[in-house]
Amino acid sequence: MLQKLYLIKPTIEYKTAYLSFYQEWKDSGETMVPWVIGKDPSHFEKMLESLYQSERGENLPENWVPDSTYWLVNEDKEVLGVVNIRHRLTYQLFQSGGHIGYGIRPSERRKGYATTLLSLALEKTKELGLGKVLVVCVETNIGSKKTILKNGGIQDDDFMTDDANVVNRFWITTSN
Repeated sequence: MLQKLYLIKPTIEYKTAYLSFYQEWKDSGETMVPWVIGKDPSHFEKMLESLYQSERGENLPENWVPDSTYWLVNEDKEVLGVVNIRHRLTYQLFQSGGHIGYGIRPSERRKGYATTLLSLALEKTKELGLGKVLVVCVETNIGSKKTILKNGGIQDDDFMTDDANVVNRFWITTSN
């Protein structure tokens, strides 16, 4: 039976679970997606404060927008994935970043967690007042494309990055 999954705001209570998640991803050698999991957690409380400031729109780098980060956890309090939700789009995010970036820890992929993570993230976008969100993936990421489609994604025009990667762009309506 599939465990109940939750989206939680990053918290000190989950430090050990998050560090396990982070280390597994780091050890895999894969690019950390979403970008926010690349933040160094060695000063955990500072990392958390940085995430909270980003959500409040404080101390953002130039041309960045406020964003909210959530951890996907199970009943055993394991961190299975991370989602980062941008509160609005810049021109660059409109082209190839989208509103939502998400990732599942390498050992937990292909179990349906990404579909649940995106579904729960879409509930959070409603709370932010976003009635329609852009979700993107590189053309070669078939799993992510399937996840987006399962969550109601309607494909828009693709975008070609400067390094010739094709980004598939999808819109998902979150409210009527």
